[in-house]
Amino acid sequence: MSEFHGSASRSSTPRPDRTPPPPTREKRLRHRLAELRGPDVPAKSLDARALAALAANPGCARRAILDGAGVDKARLAGALGAPSGFGQSQFALTRGNAFEARVKADGGAELLRLAHARLDPGAEPPAGAAVPDLTAHGPEGRTARTALALREATGAGGWTLLDHPMLALDVAGSLAFLEPDAVVVHPDGGWSVVEIKSFPMVDGSADPAKVGAAARQAAVYVLALEEVASRLDPVPRVHHRVLLVCPRDFSNLPTGSAVDVRKQRAVTARQLARLTRVEEIAGALPEGTCFAPDRSAEELTASVEAVPATYAPECLSACELAFHCRDSARAAGAVTRLGRPLRAELGGLATVEEVLAAAHGERGDPDDPAVAALRRAAALRAEALRSAEEAAALRAEALRAAGRAPSAHAEAARAAAGEVSACP
Repeated sequence: MSEFHGSASRSSTPRPDRTPPPPTREKRLRHRLAELRGPDVPAKSLDARALAALAANPGCARRAILDGAGVDKARLAGALGAPSGFGQSQFALTRGNAFEARVKADGGAELLRLAHARLDPGAEPPAGAAVPDLTAHGPEGRTARTALALREATGAGGWTLLDHPMLALDVAGSLAFLEPDAVVVHPDGGWSVVEIKSFPMVDGSADPAKVGAAARQAAVYVLALEEVASRLDPVPRVHHRVLLVCPRDFSNLPTGSAVDVRKQRAVTARQLARLTRVEEIAGALPEGTCFAPDRSAEELTASVEAVPATYAPECLSACELAFHCRDSARAAGAVTRLGRPLRAELGGLATVEEVLAAAHGERGDPDDPAVAALRRAAALRAEALRSAEEAAALRAEALRAAGRAPSAHAEAARAAAGEVSACP
């Protein structure tokens, strides 16, 4: 009997198997994510800015599945009736593109000069640096071309500038393609990330909040570069000091600063590792869940609410769905809308109703530190209110006595009433 599937044959010559092979795990996941996004909706690429924001809130399954499926969250927020102003203005984008073009003019001569001065002053000056062509078909092709260019530049022994390379990073089981502004390969074979920003650097320093955001974004690129480097032998060094290039003072002339991103890299790696895998989240969703923008607002709301979210006030500056999630958190009375520090102090108490019930002694374990602290605070508040009521009663009695007293003693009684009212 033939060992192959199909109709039986008496011939001794086996016929090829015509049964299609079972889909691989990656294909099944891609198909499932396409269903969630909408069969005819193109995927929105996951950039380093979004990854840094995702790493800052790893407990949010909603953002993980939406980003993993490539859903356009800005468009989804508009369809839900809660559009967000999150993102850069067109003016800022135009200004940033113009500044980046100036920095990379003449084969990136000024950018390489800054890299030499700020990152590797002991190396040979970058005269005649190589700028390889990284064009290829699709993100997978560009990623492979970038890896090849990095390998060739590592052994070349000179300066190399990779303009907008493409890197890949596995995030919770979903592949994210990342495009840093530039990567510089040093003569010793080391790799450095370059971040070009349009905010000014005045007297050698810039806005700490903006520098911190740029450092978190650059840390994602460092992680992706380390993935590429790990596949080479010998493994090249990926520098944890990145080059931040900004306009000097209030001009359009570039200046640079070395930023150490070791802390941001460690935090980002740890948070990304904590993310629930996208396939697990997708497998737990009810049948028919879809985030396609052509669905009705009611259907989209049901699909979005089927995925648990972890809202915090910081989401307002990092996620397009923040307004919708804030409204949902308010409606549910969730304490997360009051901030992560307070949420951490309350332990297992997740809603304002639970907090008030625990404070009033109606529910909660008395041995729970959070419950004990709430009850102590409630007792102190009640005592303060009783003291205030007693003081008000004394003041009212003193005023009544002052009104009935003879004129010779009225002023003294009013003064006494004033002293009582001044007591806490």
